Amino acid sequence: MTIKKSKFVQSLSAFRSFPGQGLPEIAMVGKSNVGKSSLINSMTNNSKLARTSAEPGKTRLVNLYLINEAFFLVDLPGYGFARAPKQEKDKWAAMIEGYLQGSEHLKRVFQLVDIRHEPTEDDQLMVEYLRHYDLPFTVVATKADKLSKAQRGKSIPAICRKLAVQPWEVMVYSSRDGTGKDKLLEWIEVEVSGEAIDLTPDKDNP
Repeated sequence: MTIKKSKFVQSLSAFRSFPGQGLPEIAMVGKSNVGKSSLINSMTNNSKLARTSAEPGKTRLVNLYLINEAFFLVDLPGYGFARAPKQEKDKWAAMIEGYLQGSEHLKRVFQLVDIRHEPTEDDQLMVEYLRHYDLPFTVVATKADKLSKAQRGKSIPAICRKLAVQPWEVMVYSSRDGTGKDKLLEWIEVEVSGEAIDLTPDKDNP
């Protein structure tokens, strides 16, 4: 897939109808500062599409981006921001759950984790939630440029153990150097076209 056109559509504080609704949707979920917005900008070759910040907790709404006039990327609020008030955390959780339960056009959730660290308890709870409601998901290990290939090889098994996934079900990604970009776009193209996904191991991943 080549992304030729991308635009911000709308931010939602609660799931409801929005312009263009009915197209396939791909959602991004993960803890605060895991790199969801950077990944979206990297994928779309548009550094200004999704707002990024070094400060965690900046994505506080459900942000919708229309890609190639064919599908939506949905950037969900980050979770696990320790300094946020409980009321604010509860509001973000309600937004995430409201979207995941309400969308009839969601094709896949990309569960982002930081490749440098073991998944947190919040990450585990999110994956358990996705499994419980039978929502298709793929784990994306971000910030791969921060580790050597050998270090990545050690990190992936830890991620797999924590989240109970197989190594070939974890996609390594770097928004900085483009590692994993082609593979991720390929998966998205398959999802929005409705074809089956081949989960055979990729020798180049990690």
